[in-house]
Amino acid sequence: MAKAESHIAGLDVGTTNTIAIVAEPKESGELHVVGIGTHPSRGLRKGVVINLDATTEAMRKAVEEAELMAGVQIERTYAAVAGGHLKGFNNSGVVAISGRTKEIRREDVNRAVNAAKMVSIPPDREVLHVIPQEYKVDNQEGIGDPVGMTGERLEVSVHIITGSKTSDQNLITSVNKAGMDVIGMVASPLAAAETVLTTDEKDLGVALVDIGGGTTDVMVFQNGSLVHTSVLPLGGDNVTNDIAVGLRTSISEAEYIKQGYGCALGSLLDEKETLEVPSMGGRKPRLLSRQLLSEIIQPRAEEILELAFRDLRSSESELKLHSGIVLTGGGATLQGLPELAEQLFELPVRVGLPTTIGGLTDVVRNAEFATAAGLARYVQTHPDPTAFPVLANAGRPRVFSFGGRVKEWFATMF
Repeated sequence: MAKAESHIAGLDVGTTNTIAIVAEPKESGELHVVGIGTHPSRGLRKGVVINLDATTEAMRKAVEEAELMAGVQIERTYAAVAGGHLKGFNNSGVVAISGRTKEIRREDVNRAVNAAKMVSIPPDREVLHVIPQEYKVDNQEGIGDPVGMTGERLEVSVHIITGSKTSDQNLITSVNKAGMDVIGMVASPLAAAETVLTTDEKDLGVALVDIGGGTTDVMVFQNGSLVHTSVLPLGGDNVTNDIAVGLRTSISEAEYIKQGYGCALGSLLDEKETLEVPSMGGRKPRLLSRQLLSEIIQPRAEEILELAFRDLRSSESELKLHSGIVLTGGGATLQGLPELAEQLFELPVRVGLPTTIGGLTDVVRNAEFATAAGLARYVQTHPDPTAFPVLANAGRPRVFSFGGRVKEWFATMF
């Protein structure tokens, strides 16, 4: 099997599923997905690793499936970072322009960005991203790239995303144990935004609500820049648990029922629609109306959306979302959720699917794959290693190589 040296490999390690993706950049600038693998996650809670062995096993299964489909061997990968430990805030930095001509050079821009990220954060946290919003040269605001301009004073506004060192390191350790190096790490909602939001939406003002299994990520873009990031402690798994309790069925059956028959807005359903619900303990299955199922789902869906709305209101962003709300993530596939969100937010709402990619579009054109596809796209559009402060220069030693995986398999068999 060939090595994936000319390919981009990514891992989206979510609470519900672990997704591995292999994409091939084309000379035309297009990005083609050539391999994808999924496996249920067993070692995470709300996006954070709590069981290394279970997480590693899910990674291996997902990676093996992606390798087989792509026909390449993955030894180095990027990883999406998720979980309630992610936090975002805004800051600014100012530097004086030196030199006789007072012309702003790339070095001056880098100094300004470095000054902006010199903030005091707790020792248990680390910076994942420093994203410039706009530059100001003397009294001139709203500058996208000041290189080549002249002035006395350069100021930059940035959005900084930080994460827990412990959570990040546990994710890296899991990837290493699965036989791969981690090249860099990308905040999960930032990756999703890369492929589900349009440039026009970011310019006019848009909120991305990424509903995962254990958490819901909220990001706001205004004037083309990221201005707000937060993570809420509820997700699609809470809906599944409500169904399991309400219908007295297993978690796996509840997930199947949610995906196949669930609806977040009962008014969209016909009262005559029914479904068969398996019972536990060998009891006979029961017939249930979809309306009754919706009465279980809708309150939790409303709670998740209301949390997102309160978060937007606290960030003073809800009045500037001229492009509305974009829902994505596995939880956004629930029928009736966009209509319910429109009622609550009183804004236009759509479901964001991965775009700007080719290849296996029939597979990845689903909100569930937004982070994985966006991760590959983010790597392609950010070739500068400084875009990945964590492991920016790649390569901590792997615990197992690919050959080590084979040796380990033989050791367990014999």
